[in-house]
Amino acid sequence: MSSKKPQTIAAAQKTYFTKVHGLPDITPLVSSVQETPEPIPTAVKGTIPSWIHGSLLRNGPGKFEFGNQHYNHWFDGMALMHRFQIEDGQVTYRSRFLSSDSYTQNSERNRIIVSEFGTLALPDPCKNFFQRFLSRFEMPKPTDNASVNFVKYKGDYYVSTETNYMHRVDPDTLESKQKVDWSKFIAVNGATAHPHFDPDGTAYNMGNSYRNKGAFYNIIRVPPERDGPEDTLEGAKILCSIAPRDKSKPSYYHSFGMPENYVVFIEQPIKMDLFKIVTGRLRGKSLNEGVYWDPNQETIFHLIDKQTGKEMPVKYYTKALSTFHQINAFEQDGFLMLDMCCSDDGQSINNFLIQNLRQSGETLDEMYNTMSRPFPRRFVLPLNITSETPLGQNLNTRPESTATAVCRNKNQVFCTFEDLHGEDLKDYGGLEFPHINYARYNTRPYRYYYGCGFRHLVGDSLIKMDLESKTFKVWRQPDLYPSEPVFILSPNAAEEDDGVILSVIITPVKDKSTFLLVLDAKTFEELGRAEVPVNIPYGFHGVFNSSA
Repeated sequence: MSSKKPQTIAAAQKTYFTKVHGLPDITPLVSSVQETPEPIPTAVKGTIPSWIHGSLLRNGPGKFEFGNQHYNHWFDGMALMHRFQIEDGQVTYRSRFLSSDSYTQNSERNRIIVSEFGTLALPDPCKNFFQRFLSRFEMPKPTDNASVNFVKYKGDYYVSTETNYMHRVDPDTLESKQKVDWSKFIAVNGATAHPHFDPDGTAYNMGNSYRNKGAFYNIIRVPPERDGPEDTLEGAKILCSIAPRDKSKPSYYHSFGMPENYVVFIEQPIKMDLFKIVTGRLRGKSLNEGVYWDPNQETIFHLIDKQTGKEMPVKYYTKALSTFHQINAFEQDGFLMLDMCCSDDGQSINNFLIQNLRQSGETLDEMYNTMSRPFPRRFVLPLNITSETPLGQNLNTRPESTATAVCRNKNQVFCTFEDLHGEDLKDYGGLEFPHINYARYNTRPYRYYYGCGFRHLVGDSLIKMDLESKTFKVWRQPDLYPSEPVFILSPNAAEEDDGVILSVIITPVKDKSTFLLVLDAKTFEELGRAEVPVNIPYGFHGVFNSSA
């Protein structure tokens, strides 16, 4: 663990690329593993606080081939769920492949039957030529391989991806209980794996719909209470529908922002060419071939009033950027602060091919060095825009803020960001997988956020950033690769960072050497670790399910 002081932040906002050499081979981190369906003990080193009661649930790809057919993209691997159960300072581990239709059908045939984001399933070789030809004209069917995250609706846990399918799972056994289709409840063709929550448990999400008049972005609200034991998404409603700039080429989005009174949708110039996607099977192309980056388009922030469901008439613009994850958003003194990890190039989504992640030597270095790094940034959006608002001058009057917001006309404000870091964060490859003390500080002014440094194609350090001083603390050890940090609030916590950070650490250089790391969130010093003799691929997201 080390502490870093900020250097002068460059005034120019420009794309940052690295010049890294000698990156280690991480092929084992993107290779198939076996599941561990029954709990096994771990060896605890150091001390795991006895006040932690619950389980860290994580999700991600765990199987990358069936028979002699291989997936092409990191996002395609079959969902493998993990559970680290923590009680009285001891930890057990179990994992289970999601019993999705995709996994079941692929397993039964021992080949890839269901297409994924970067892999087009080949026609059934048992069919005759004419049948195989006709199959290319079939509409692509969405996968139910829910490998991105664990999410919670009405007290139940689901695993989710970005299609219309989720699976309700038992958080103790990791068994799939029910396949749930968003489109049976509301007119959407999918939803993100990153909902936001009001304090009462009301959930908000976003999902696209594809109609005769083209695509729409939809804000979704799910009530917090169940009406009965079999209730899933009953009562879900579309709060607002937003028309894309180009209805035939809507933006891709992975998440959204939510301060107290608004939903903030970020329409970024990562575009989905619907014609290419719909005709992909006919042309022998996978879905990701229809996703592209258009650096000539500006990014647009749309604000939707959570109470009325109405989109605000003012739109906020900034230069082309790409974002996967927001850090926090809050309102203060007539401004909306939107904090997120973003980069100046949106081509990375198509760079995470399995063959790229399994490169080594100079080829791996070149792949990494040509990808724009993600950095934490803040946009300051003035909320009180009227016909009297002056044009052409910076409306951001917040002290010590370098972000700008300039009114173009009564309905357009152009914004530039301020960095939420010092120059020295570049030494750690930027930051992604951000987390905060969500329970107490989501939608509120806050001081600390946590994330992974990316001095590789996957996270290779854990970082705690102090927004007041823009200094950060780091946990980093050679050949160890941490998952996204999850913050757990300690009992009777008085300060924002009173708690621990949980992260799953894996390594490509030693077989079956995974461990759950527990850091003191305040000091960022290691408290303990729970070693488990299994291999785990690098995953995506997870949550802590408290049993206290």
